[in-house]
Amino acid sequence: MSIDVTIEQGVLTLTLNRPDKKNALNKLMYQQLVLQLQRAAQDDAVKVALLQGSAECFSSGNDLADFLQSGELNHTHPTVQFLYEIAQFPKPVVAAVAGLAIGIGTTVLLHCDLVYSTADCRFQLPFTQLGLCPEAGSSLLLPLFIGHQRASSLLLLSEAIDGNEAWRLGLVNQVVAKDQLLDFALQKAKKLAALPAEAVQSSKKLMKAGSAVPQRISLELADFSRLLQGPDCQNLIRQFFKA
Repeated sequence: MSIDVTIEQGVLTLTLNRPDKKNALNKLMYQQLVLQLQRAAQDDAVKVALLQGSAECFSSGNDLADFLQSGELNHTHPTVQFLYEIAQFPKPVVAAVAGLAIGIGTTVLLHCDLVYSTADCRFQLPFTQLGLCPEAGSSLLLPLFIGHQRASSLLLLSEAIDGNEAWRLGLVNQVVAKDQLLDFALQKAKKLAALPAEAVQSSKKLMKAGSAVPQRISLELADFSRLLQGPDCQNLIRQFFKA
């Protein structure tokens, strides 16, 4: 499935493990992530979820070829199911990010509660470069987190930033040395898991109370689906596979 799963001291660790594709997410990986998050939401033994790749690469985004063959973007699509699942997951989510964090590799972090990255991490949202629009609620969350103008640099111009800039903007909690990243994030997750679970989950629920994220995801998906079939996107996709 290319997702490694472990549970230790109340922490469910989900590791993207597809190094030959730079941890590009495919249909089977999304299905496994959804399954694990659904189980974790109902499992009292799981207090925190930790999402990570390797110390070299978090994720290069969607596996484009697989994504284009996965059918209509509706409630049965594994990617769509994952977006709603991570957005509404009731327990804390910690992320450890190194190397590439492209597309969904960045937007998923907007739904995480604690994010740790390396300094040389590359965050990029290349949606407009592909003739597409933002997804995963990022058109709402990113301007909310960092302001409209700075979000425009990332969402409209698709400009990349590194871990230090992501920290300066408030997208990551702390920049950590590469050889310490995964252990550091795990220790933070264990620290969180050791706290009274009901208090932690209630605090997260209160911080997200009144969120319009699910509605925004739905609006984004409508435009994303329309643009995906448009001539600009289709031409860019053909160029991508010719390169």
